[in-house]
Amino acid sequence: MAGKEPLVITGKDEMRRWSRSARAKGKTIGFVPTMGYLHEGHLSLIQESRKHADLTVVSIYVNPGQFSPSEDLSTYPSDFLGDFEKLKSVPGRVDVVFHPKNLYDYGQNDGFNKGENRVKGKQGKVVSCLENSGVGHETWIRVERLEKGLCGKSRPVFFRGVATIVTKLFNIVEPDVAVFGKKDYQQWKIIERMVRDLDFGIKVIGADLVRHSDGLAKSSRNVNLSPEERVKALSISKSLFNAKRAAEKGNINCKELRDSVVRAIHEAGGKVDYAEIVDQESLETTEEIKRPAVFCVAAWFGNVRLLDNMEISV
Repeated sequence: MAGKEPLVITGKDEMRRWSRSARAKGKTIGFVPTMGYLHEGHLSLIQESRKHADLTVVSIYVNPGQFSPSEDLSTYPSDFLGDFEKLKSVPGRVDVVFHPKNLYDYGQNDGFNKGENRVKGKQGKVVSCLENSGVGHETWIRVERLEKGLCGKSRPVFFRGVATIVTKLFNIVEPDVAVFGKKDYQQWKIIERMVRDLDFGIKVIGADLVRHSDGLAKSSRNVNLSPEERVKALSISKSLFNAKRAAEKGNINCKELRDSVVRAIHEAGGKVDYAEIVDQESLETTEEIKRPAVFCVAAWFGNVRLLDNMEISV
């Protein structure tokens, strides 16, 4: 099987048949859900999956349900052929690439087109691109408390869309293990809680954030940064590392640590969406670091919204 290309599956029924056949042969299945435009961070998730399961499935699907009409679905980068070449080169191989066309197609005229223009719903209510295109999907998964803070403040439909599409993918792929990156820290914790609360028989693993050699967190959106913006964006990781060192030396005052990071990003020309120090499990803000915490940041440089975080234990 060495050197064999991954099998590409586009249909839901075919994906289920493959998984059930593999399980009937006594194999365990690891799953790495992605939205494509893969980088080394994604590939590290695949390597983590290989440690915990016999076979690995990688999904590539840009999910319309997690974007509101004002967000960047139409500009989200996509390169399936390039992604496939990267997946072919992964040591230990990827067994299946699940690449569905539309997971919200119920045999209707779905009206969903990645690049189409979209407007807000009635009375200016923020709805997802999926709802707004009228495909008839009306069942959503909410992790009510964990989704409220951090990214949930400025992206009110995001985690509802994430939890719903991950549930759909879990029901289609039927994995034993699923791997998520800690760069999207809140997302990882929400999926963990959802799996616990809904009794999915799936082990959720959080893989460490992967950085470029200069410290910038790897992200599919980095390609949209200009060279100048990319240099300025290093202020995020540099200030987070400085805050972590300060905490380890005894400064556990969260306001002071937060102010230092916000100041550094603003001085570099960025716009802070949020910078919060929260408990690693509850994601609730804290005034002093007295138990394991994580410093989560979302900031804009140009038109690109970047995420980063730093786990802190003192």
